[in-house]
Amino acid sequence: MPPITITQISNSFSYGLKRDYVKWEDISYNVKLAALASEDQIFAEHGGFDWEQIQMSLHPPKGKKRKLPLGAAASTITQQTAKNVFLWQGNGVTKYIRKIPEAYFTKMIEWFWGKRRILEVYLNVIEMGPGIFGIESAAQHYFHKHAKNLSREEAAMIIACLPNPKKFSVVPASRRVSWRYPQILQQMRLIEDDEDIQKIIK
Repeated sequence: MPPITITQISNSFSYGLKRDYVKWEDISYNVKLAALASEDQIFAEHGGFDWEQIQMSLHPPKGKKRKLPLGAAASTITQQTAKNVFLWQGNGVTKYIRKIPEAYFTKMIEWFWGKRRILEVYLNVIEMGPGIFGIESAAQHYFHKHAKNLSREEAAMIIACLPNPKKFSVVPASRRVSWRYPQILQQMRLIEDDEDIQKIIK
């Protein structure tokens, strides 16, 4: 695991820093499934990029804003991991400057880490509340338990705060989290029997 990331450093000045990295076996199966169900349902199949979603973003239907269905995040878990570990957050000009190194690191970690390691790092470094990084810190903060003991509902609630954990509160549940986490639970049931997903999360 990275000792600290640029995002964690930048957040620490405003929100402090709560993080506690844990091993793969100390992360609940429910969390792994919830992350894939909500953020990247084709994680097991792609090589780092969801080309269909990229194509949609470049050529949306005329007169319509691009809308992502649940389970189709704007970037893959691999891309989000690369950005969080090696690069920085931010929009505007910095977002476009980041795209080339982000693509490079995305391919590198797909080649050298593999799916399970990518998901493990992702769940340890992403922000899940103001200054709260990683699933162990989130589990302790919101539910006063270890990440390995999170129920399906608790896992879905935490993942439902993404992609804006500063705005969407887990406990007490914001309107967005209350609306979204039952949908994540439904998607978890739909994808759970997929053999490729099971090979990763078990």
